[in-house]
Amino acid sequence: MSDFAKFLHAAGPNAEHARALNLYGRFVGDWDAEITAHAADGTTHRAAGEIHFGWVLEGRAVQDVWMIPRPAGAPAFPIAGNWYGTTLRVYDPTIDAWRIFWIDPGRSVFRQQIGRAKGEDIVQEGTTEAGDLSRWSFTKITQNSFHWLGEAKSATAADWRLVVDVKATRRTA
Repeated sequence: MSDFAKFLHAAGPNAEHARALNLYGRFVGDWDAEITAHAADGTTHRAAGEIHFGWVLEGRAVQDVWMIPRPAGAPAFPIAGNWYGTTLRVYDPTIDAWRIFWIDPGRSVFRQQIGRAKGEDIVQEGTTEAGDLSRWSFTKITQNSFHWLGEAKSATAADWRLVVDVKATRRTA
């Protein structure tokens, strides 16, 4: 297993696309998170979680692990469910954007999106297995915090619906 970790992890961004890679690279590190799940009827539920970002694949990608709520015997989180998944974020210079792959095997949720900077924010867009649109956004980004929004829109809906929002704060050593 030590060789696997050695070849998966990287110390920093690959020099070839270092500027573009820092769109997500600025999140590398450990984060505490406050999660709010929003039901269609207006009900909300809150839980604590954690997020960990790191450089992988010779610094050509950023991978993260989202644990919501924290795994230590936490009961099922209403609306959004418990997350214990990983995102692989790979910069693709042929489209000048990021290919995003979210994998949550415990809930059998698998998403593909395209991510780009939009002003000061990062917006990822894709389609769910059911054909609904998904939009995940990083907003209010600072060196030590960000706000993440998970939104959905069915083919028949006029507007986006907020499903989950996450307020993350970088852990200090």
